[in-house]
Amino acid sequence: MNRIAFEVPEESLLALNLPPEALAAELRMAAAMKLFELGRMSSGAAARLAGVPRVVFLSRLADYGVDTFKMTEEELLRETPLA
Repeated sequence: MNRIAFEVPEESLLALNLPPEALAAELRMAAAMKLFELGRMSSGAAARLAGVPRVVFLSRLADYGVDTFKMTEEELLRETPLA
Protein backbone atom coordinates (compact mmCIF):
# COMPACT_ATOMS: atom_id res chain seq x y z
CA MET A 1 0.00 0.00 0.00
CA ASN A 2 1.19 3.50 -0.80
CA ARG A 3 1.19 6.35 1.69
CA ILE A 4 0.49 9.94 0.69
CA ALA A 5 1.08 12.66 3.24
CA PHE A 6 0.14 16.31 3.09
CA GLU A 7 -0.14 19.19 5.49
CA VAL A 8 -3.50 20.31 6.84
CA PRO A 9 -3.84 23.77 8.33
CA GLU A 10 -4.65 23.81 12.04
CA GLU A 11 -7.70 25.96 11.22
CA SER A 12 -9.15 23.07 9.20
CA LEU A 13 -8.88 20.70 12.14
CA LEU A 14 -10.44 23.28 14.41
CA ALA A 15 -13.22 24.17 11.95
CA LEU A 16 -14.19 20.52 11.54
CA ASN A 17 -13.63 19.73 15.22
CA LEU A 18 -11.91 16.48 14.31
CA PRO A 19 -8.74 14.80 15.52
CA PRO A 20 -6.18 14.12 12.77
CA GLU A 21 -7.12 10.42 12.46
CA ALA A 22 -10.80 11.22 11.94
CA LEU A 23 -9.96 13.94 9.43
CA ALA A 24 -7.83 11.47 7.48
CA ALA A 25 -10.78 9.05 7.27
CA GLU A 26 -13.14 11.87 6.25
CA LEU A 27 -10.77 13.04 3.51
CA ARG A 28 -10.37 9.48 2.18
CA MET A 29 -14.15 9.06 2.03
CA ALA A 30 -14.67 12.43 0.38
CA ALA A 31 -12.00 11.73 -2.23
CA ALA A 32 -13.43 8.28 -2.92
CA MET A 33 -16.94 9.70 -3.29
CA LYS A 34 -15.82 12.37 -5.73
CA LEU A 35 -13.74 9.98 -7.83
CA PHE A 36 -16.69 7.59 -7.99
CA GLU A 37 -19.05 10.45 -8.89
CA LEU A 38 -16.73 11.52 -11.72
CA GLY A 39 -16.64 7.97 -13.05
CA ARG A 40 -12.92 7.65 -12.40
CA MET A 41 -13.34 4.72 -9.99
CA SER A 42 -15.75 1.85 -9.64
CA SER A 43 -17.72 1.59 -6.41
CA GLY A 44 -15.51 -1.29 -5.29
CA ALA A 45 -12.28 0.61 -5.94
CA ALA A 46 -13.68 3.72 -4.28
CA ALA A 47 -14.74 1.70 -1.24
CA ARG A 48 -11.22 0.30 -0.92
CA LEU A 49 -9.80 3.84 -1.13
CA ALA A 50 -12.25 4.95 1.57
CA GLY A 51 -11.30 1.94 3.69
CA VAL A 52 -14.86 0.64 4.08
CA PRO A 53 -16.83 -2.33 2.72
CA ARG A 54 -18.56 -1.69 -0.62
CA VAL A 55 -22.05 -1.90 0.92
CA VAL A 56 -21.09 0.78 3.46
CA PHE A 57 -19.69 2.97 0.68
CA LEU A 58 -22.86 2.59 -1.39
CA SER A 59 -25.06 3.31 1.62
CA ARG A 60 -23.21 6.59 2.23
CA LEU A 61 -23.58 7.96 -1.32
CA ALA A 62 -26.64 10.02 -0.40
CA ASP A 63 -24.75 11.56 2.54
CA TYR A 64 -22.43 13.12 -0.04
CA GLY A 65 -25.14 13.98 -2.57
CA VAL A 66 -23.91 11.36 -5.04
CA ASP A 67 -26.49 9.56 -7.18
CA THR A 68 -26.52 5.80 -6.88
CA PHE A 69 -27.48 5.34 -10.51
CA LYS A 70 -26.18 7.51 -13.31
CA MET A 71 -28.47 7.46 -16.29
CA THR A 72 -29.13 10.22 -18.75
CA GLU A 73 -32.73 11.01 -19.62
CA GLU A 74 -32.20 9.38 -23.00
CA GLU A 75 -30.91 6.16 -21.40
CA LEU A 76 -33.83 6.13 -19.01
CA LEU A 77 -36.34 6.53 -21.85
CA ARG A 78 -34.74 3.62 -23.71
CA GLU A 79 -35.21 1.30 -20.75
CA THR A 80 -38.06 -1.17 -21.02
CA PRO A 81 -41.02 -0.03 -18.92
CA LEU A 82 -41.57 -2.20 -15.87
CA ALA A 83 -45.39 -2.08 -16.11
